[in-house]
Amino acid sequence: MASGIFAILDDIAALMDDVAVASKIATKKTAGILGDDLAVNAEKATGFLSTRELPVLWTITKGSFINKLIIVPVALLLSSFIPIAIKYILLAGGFYLAYEGVEKIIEYLFHRKKAGHEVISEQLIEGGAAEKAKIKSAITTDFILSVEIVIIALSTVETAPLTTKILTVSVVALLATIGVYGVVALIVRMDDAGYKLLKISNEKGLLSLIGKGLVKGLPIIIRILAVVGTIALLLVSGGIFEHSIDYLHNLFPTVPAFVKNFTYGLIAGLIAFGIMSIFKKIIPKKTV
Repeated sequence: MASGIFAILDDIAALMDDVAVASKIATKKTAGILGDDLAVNAEKATGFLSTRELPVLWTITKGSFINKLIIVPVALLLSSFIPIAIKYILLAGGFYLAYEGVEKIIEYLFHRKKAGHEVISEQLIEGGAAEKAKIKSAITTDFILSVEIVIIALSTVETAPLTTKILTVSVVALLATIGVYGVVALIVRMDDAGYKLLKISNEKGLLSLIGKGLVKGLPIIIRILAVVGTIALLLVSGGIFEHSIDYLHNLFPTVPAFVKNFTYGLIAGLIAFGIMSIFKKIIPKKTV
């Protein structure tokens, strides 16, 4: 009886060891996309009223957890029974990310930038509608990025037993959500931490300098994230096209991968933006 229990514990320990090794490899492979995920989601989680930042971020985080709960089992089933479907799901997601990236570029180039007080007034007037729209957009983008993270993680354990596959992909998905949104929470609350340090230090000494740095640094970081997040959207989408379409993968072999990915993402985004613009003109606004 005792020997049987020890055998089970030994099997569990061996399984956990396999999962730990596989998770480490999968996390390394997804590091790039996790960096892009962080940049994109940090940019999307900013721009709210200070009192709404954490509630909004928590709502997006819960949405991300739900995304993973949907994606992980579906990806496991599709990889086992209809592996080709994953390719087309990724391509559809690639077009969505490319569209979002190009939309941001066009918004920046051809629309007047709103001043801070205009943004605040707009949020107060529109109330929860604008907030809900941004949350929905953030969760949708997270879904697409999560699909790629899960697929990459799954590719590292293709030949592993089913239990190891399930646990490895689940661990990576969980770490992705906690890691990304944990860092995002720290970023969006930088200014509050800075103000607290200023208050504690009476605006004197090292703590005061750190506090001032945090307060002044947040707007700069947000502007940087806006640029990096947009570039990340196009790079991720372009990467999806390059890895899913052999012709594009083999095209221009001497050109650096990031240049090709950005170009593919930009072209796909322009096509998607053009189609959506025509669609919006043809279909009345109430039905879109």
